[in-house]
Amino acid sequence: MTSPGRRTEDEERQTRAAQQFWSVVVGAPAIVSVLRLVVEAGGEPQTTLLLAANVNPVNLIAAFVTTASRLVSGAMVALFAISAVLSISIDNDQQRWRDRRLPLLARWKRVVPVWFVIVTLLVAAVTWKILYLPLLLPAIVATFQTSPNRLHDRRSVRIMFVAALLAAYYGLLGPTLVEAVDTGEWIAASVLGLPPLLALVVTGPVLPPTVRPLVATGQLAIMIMLIWTSYSVATAPVLPSTVTSVVADDGTEKIRGSVIAVDDVSLVILQERGGVRYVPTDDVESRVLCPSEADLPRYRLWVYGFHVEDSLLQALGREVRPITPVDAVCRATSPR
Repeated sequence: MTSPGRRTEDEERQTRAAQQFWSVVVGAPAIVSVLRLVVEAGGEPQTTLLLAANVNPVNLIAAFVTTASRLVSGAMVALFAISAVLSISIDNDQQRWRDRRLPLLARWKRVVPVWFVIVTLLVAAVTWKILYLPLLLPAIVATFQTSPNRLHDRRSVRIMFVAALLAAYYGLLGPTLVEAVDTGEWIAASVLGLPPLLALVVTGPVLPPTVRPLVATGQLAIMIMLIWTSYSVATAPVLPSTVTSVVADDGTEKIRGSVIAVDDVSLVILQERGGVRYVPTDDVESRVLCPSEADLPRYRLWVYGFHVEDSLLQALGREVRPITPVDAVCRATSPR
């Protein structure tokens, strides 16, 4: 029986773990959003202040959600999966961990509400590229520890059920997998084909001697993922990229960059090659919205009419508003 003093100490540790978890979840996006303005301004203090004065907080949040949701949800999904395997492994070896402090990931697993995990998985499902959606299968299995042994008491029934699920999955993605193999896209074929098989072996607990190495590598992996996610989000653009055609003495000048502010006097453009340009409004002929290099597709693979590099939201959006060809102006002024 657990003593009152021990119970109080465990409750205090869980409270501190919950505070640490929610501090990271709430505080990290706010800090990264500020860093995005600094990076977007090229590190120049005056340009940063100009962006801060003209970028609406709602626009900043919208930009954060559209560009960072898949990265943040990916890091969170990995955290849930690793911490779940670690937590059940520790529970399976209570004697060794009875008088030791639980690792941070295991403590976080005990304080994260189920609704937050489900919401994160839903965000990942609608924002990840279709190519990476199969990776959610082993992540969900690891997070909720839904091993095949829990499907049914009889082994023959479990095998039949798992075989039916695998047959349905590979039957659904069979044409895309065959096309990926035929075109030599082995990375795409592996990402689409291996996750269901990985989902069969990712549940815990792991062997007791491997728990401590799992703690070290798991926490290091989560740290690296969070740093990589923060870097990717901080370097993502806050403002849309445009090409502005301006009347010049020797013809028409094309200025590629992001429009910071517009008024009756001038158009303020943050140039892609650095610096801020004030252009008289009367000299502006046209503006064209251009895609970034990250938006350009790399694969020619489709899943029932949906491109594998689109998310479900993007795929549904293109059904409503089909994608238009890239304007020639964007190609002509693309950076070298």
